[in-house]
Amino acid sequence: MPESEKGLEVADIVQVAITAGAAIMDVYASCFEVRLKQDASPVTDADLRAEQLIIADLRARAPHIPVIAEESVSAGRVPELPARFFLVDPLDGTREFVARSDEFTVNIALVEHGEPILGVIFAPAMGEVAFATRTGGAFAARVEDGALLDLRPIRARPCPGPGGRALVSRSHRDPRTTEALARFAPAETVPLGSSLKFCRIAEGRADIYPRHGVTMQWDTAAGDAILRAAGGCVVTETGAPLRYGHSGASAACDFRNPAFFAFGDPALVALLDAPQRGDAKPG
Repeated sequence: MPESEKGLEVADIVQVAITAGAAIMDVYASCFEVRLKQDASPVTDADLRAEQLIIADLRARAPHIPVIAEESVSAGRVPELPARFFLVDPLDGTREFVARSDEFTVNIALVEHGEPILGVIFAPAMGEVAFATRTGGAFAARVEDGALLDLRPIRARPCPGPGGRALVSRSHRDPRTTEALARFAPAETVPLGSSLKFCRIAEGRADIYPRHGVTMQWDTAAGDAILRAAGGCVVTETGAPLRYGHSGASAACDFRNPAFFAFGDPALVALLDAPQRGDAKPG
């Protein structure tokens, strides 16, 4: 189990995510209503209930650390940001939730000076959790009746030369993603929903996840923390690590990510400057 990060026990944050996951599964088992937000993205009672639980629990455990959460930001509630804050996506993969694909997650991250230093991702329909701290390493486990079973350390793998396994968004793949993948010549490309893509790379079960189009910081921060602790990286198209906090953009675009790549093997970053070719290899 990772050690605490700045006085916060990652085990406590895992339990926060598991509690939220139980509320999500209650809605999942019902005939729930789907509404559209101003940006045309879907929202359900599961998103709202999970976020309320997470915010209340985090405030009880760490009242001095503000919480940036997706639905609160959508409603215009953005607290002042000090050097440390939580980033929360209470239900990442709402489209997968609505489609009942099981590929949705609870994401909780702690950010310090723009860097994600603690991350928890819980997939309640799959009974899977992954978590990490900056100094304590990355771990995964099964979850049954709220308890962690088969706890194990996880580590990203070296990319197996030309080939490897790429993951793409199940709901948001676009032509730019296909174009970006060309330089890595993956042997296999697999669609997968939500932040599970970061987990699969951190576990050494995949190698590359390119993402263009709109994503927000609460979509990536927890997975970024886990993948970094597992030896991988998440970088922009220029090879710089993703940063977290106010972007300086308009309110509608604040907390928006640029296009990014998640790599299990940091050697793959060198290929971002290489011409697209079918036989590219890590440098």
